[in-house]
Amino acid sequence: MAANADAPANCKVVLAGGIAKRLLVEVAEGLEQVSKPPLLVGFLSSTDPAARIYADWTGRTCRENGFEFQLREVDREELEDAIMAANNDDSVDGIMVYYPIFGTGQDRYIQQTVDVSKDVEGLTDRYVRNMYHNVRFLDEEKQCKSVLPCTPLAVVKILEYLQIYNTFLPYGNRLHGHTITVINRSEVVGRPLAALLANDGACVYSVDIGNVQQFTRGAGLREKKHKVMDDPKWTLENRLPLSDVVISGVPGDKFKVPVHLLREGAVCINFSSEKNFDPEVKQKASIYVPAIGKVTIVVLLRNLLRIVQNRKDTQGHPAAAVEKNGTLEQAAPGP
Repeated sequence: MAANADAPANCKVVLAGGIAKRLLVEVAEGLEQVSKPPLLVGFLSSTDPAARIYADWTGRTCRENGFEFQLREVDREELEDAIMAANNDDSVDGIMVYYPIFGTGQDRYIQQTVDVSKDVEGLTDRYVRNMYHNVRFLDEEKQCKSVLPCTPLAVVKILEYLQIYNTFLPYGNRLHGHTITVINRSEVVGRPLAALLANDGACVYSVDIGNVQQFTRGAGLREKKHKVMDDPKWTLENRLPLSDVVISGVPGDKFKVPVHLLREGAVCINFSSEKNFDPEVKQKASIYVPAIGKVTIVVLLRNLLRIVQNRKDTQGHPAAAVEKNGTLEQAAPGP
């Protein structure tokens, strides 16, 4: 782990770059198994400066690691047609869109325009449904793994790297015994992340402006997928002291996680572009991850390889990715 010399001896500051390098080894191995460099097409219709930075970062990471990348800048009124054309273009292996575009529910519509077989972000309905229902494969033969949203999956990969996941336990149960607070309940990151962690066995408190919800598979992990419960007595103030992992992603410079409420030795992860933790977090946390962006980009490449492999595995097996009797089988392996 990369440690910051300014941090107290009892706190490890783990940088995303080191974790990303580990994952790039896996990506490089996967790249050797495909016949040509996969082509990722990114659509930029947003005026958000952060979207431009993310697009440039994506392109650079793709090219540095043997992938092809095309950035297509189109007016937002023409975006849907441009995506449909890419869906029908056999040379395009994966598609991503840089949000926000309209800043309304229309962005959700655009997400569903991307073909599921080219959706590297895991935002189309089928992937989202599988994620929430803890279904890990697209087919009952367990050839094709489902794709998970990049930022939530990046947090999962960081927790695996930090050995918060207990590899002695079977897949799907490896967070059993952990209490985690996720501060952010956006539909893109916060809620999916809470669901993923709960489906892997954690008791998760999801904090939003209005309330706190609990995501859990119940005592003894008896449920196959997480349930969501509300209790007006739950607050950030009384849930933080219970949590051995705290993950925050509030997109604003005014919010800070109250350090004095953190459990001694907690693992703290920031996924916002803003710093949700003051420097004093190093006095309380055992591990602090200040940013995750570099891991998110590598997870994007990993997802791209997965959908290329899924397409390869279903060739000659047309029934492989088809549901049977309206159901998809509950699967064991992890993301």
